[in-house]
Amino acid sequence: MSLSVQLYSVRSLLEADLPGTIRRLAQVGFTQVEPYNFAATAGELGDALAANGLSAPTGHAPLLSSDQDVIFAAAKQLGITTVIEPFIPADRWQDADSIRDTARRLNLAAKKGAEYGIRVGYHNHWWELESLIEGKSALEYFASLLEPELVLEVDTYWAAVGGAEPVALLGRLGPQVVAIHIKDGPGRTDDQPVNPEGPVVTGQLPAGQGVMDVPAIMAAAKSLEVAVIEFDDYAGDIFEGMAESLRYVRTLTAAGGR
Repeated sequence: MSLSVQLYSVRSLLEADLPGTIRRLAQVGFTQVEPYNFAATAGELGDALAANGLSAPTGHAPLLSSDQDVIFAAAKQLGITTVIEPFIPADRWQDADSIRDTARRLNLAAKKGAEYGIRVGYHNHWWELESLIEGKSALEYFASLLEPELVLEVDTYWAAVGGAEPVALLGRLGPQVVAIHIKDGPGRTDDQPVNPEGPVVTGQLPAGQGVMDVPAIMAAAKSLEVAVIEFDDYAGDIFEGMAESLRYVRTLTAAGGR
């Protein structure tokens, strides 16, 4: 199992200075990153990763709304071996027919990805867990429709926000889960302020400082290949927050022998 960081965490910094931001992540101690929408910046991103000795085993890209050949070609260029669809709107998770259609389309994307030697996956938010289809969460219903080669990246924080117990969810999904997002905080959606009198922020915290049972979550992901640290937003210095998360998760992996 390896540790990575989702570049969405530093999206505004990347837009301002991609090479400098990648260099800072390497200085924090990361050796792997998870890019998002990487086809748009594949050349510059590839140069920055190579200059800092970083790799990108996974990446997020809009497979169901963009040119898949362009995405998979960029993934090959960057050395990404698993391309993950990161976002299907909440209204597509409210009925079985919509979910079956999404699964069908993603299964087809997986077949095209295989032509490039690339695996395809899906990453959840909270609405896939809030919605119930035939007595199970929409995410689990969806997972039952996927071809064996298609994998899941479970965002454990959003799963909890959606009402799931992450450890139990990971147990039910089993070997389909090869990646997880690790983040921590109060366990609520982005539109609620940390302090009712203060600004509206997510309240997300470095791993180990919020409500998430990160040790139990990591232990429950039995087929885990990569654990990805992420902040959707952070009120403090983002690099300090990521460094704290990285140190904490490293202590867990050292203790657990993973």
